[in-house]
Amino acid sequence: MEFSILWYIPVFLVSLVFVAVVIPSIVKVANKINLFDVQDGRKVHKGNVPRLGGISFLPAILFTLLIVVAVMVRLLPPDIHGLYYVPMTESMMAAAGCVLLYLAGIMDDVIGVSYGSKFIIQILAALLICCSGLYISDLYGILGIHSLHPVIGVPLTIVIIVFIINSINLIDGIDGLASGLCILSCIGYALMFNYLEMSMNLVLTVSMIGVLFMFYLYNTLGKPGKTKIFMGDTGSLTMGFIIAFFAIKLCCFNEFLEDEPLTGQMLFVYAISVIFVPVMDVFRVFFARICDGRSPFYPDKRHIHHKFLALGYTMRQTRWIIFAMSFAFFAMNVSLSFIAMVNINVVIIADILAWILLNMLISSRVRRLQSQHNEIAESFVDVGKPKLWLKGIWKR
Repeated sequence: MEFSILWYIPVFLVSLVFVAVVIPSIVKVANKINLFDVQDGRKVHKGNVPRLGGISFLPAILFTLLIVVAVMVRLLPPDIHGLYYVPMTESMMAAAGCVLLYLAGIMDDVIGVSYGSKFIIQILAALLICCSGLYISDLYGILGIHSLHPVIGVPLTIVIIVFIINSINLIDGIDGLASGLCILSCIGYALMFNYLEMSMNLVLTVSMIGVLFMFYLYNTLGKPGKTKIFMGDTGSLTMGFIIAFFAIKLCCFNEFLEDEPLTGQMLFVYAISVIFVPVMDVFRVFFARICDGRSPFYPDKRHIHHKFLALGYTMRQTRWIIFAMSFAFFAMNVSLSFIAMVNINVVIIADILAWILLNMLISSRVRRLQSQHNEIAESFVDVGKPKLWLKGIWKR
């Protein structure tokens, strides 16, 4: 749509300014009531850092939507803004589910909520989307499966939504990683929503980009005790749910593609490729924990960012390497599906093999480095110089 750029720049700016104004106040309140992220063996941050940044996300998005959409409807004719054609049931149910997770996130960040309780709330939020009639009804030939009965499609959609929510929640391990991956995902979805002229979804995506971009700056550039802040479960659950909604929406858009060169298979691949890295990382970690006889939510240091940190990369370097990985998988999948027209099963196999090979190489390098560290430890312990031993490990 020709007016898109002009109209969506204000959307970005309104949400960005809202968060820029609200987050400093949140930091002040958190400092007064001593509400900080607890430091433990898995955390890599230093100093007292509030974890309430996500509280600003949903209000900023809603404020932007209400203001900008009202202005668009007021000033533009329906054939341009296209907002009268938004499936209201889907939007309202998604908003209701988002509110549930937002409240659950606040409770978890303030007083703590068990994994079981959060899991039940995530299922309820996902069920609300399915109740609106939005669920995966076609697998486009994955394992030879096409049409799905609601008895299978609805539970499958709930599982996918809950898994995506937890993928975003659990990848939030170093500064800027979760928010940066969410920004990349939203940019990817925004490009497709713009092409498909899905105006309301596009407004929502651009608003999220503005929110996440300003938070990213506070999170990565802020000083502990002053301006630095984490998104917490409030932010990760909210963002994860909305991104899951985008993914399901694209997967189910095949019924509107009669006059488009795109196919349902292409949109399915696109929807998953945008969030490939966090989804596959959490799947690998869950699988490894279950194989060890532990809960999939058992805290450890098996995530992809932990591996890069173990290799000696800084948080900033780790963050950008993972961003590059995410873009590389997205580019590969889009090239295979949209340009080469490769079958969806081949694309999935290529993704899995590439991910396994990549992780095997990284893990092998980590084990080799740890072995070298152990040799240094033994030599320095014999000499009786533990400080030099630690210094040697740190430098390597």
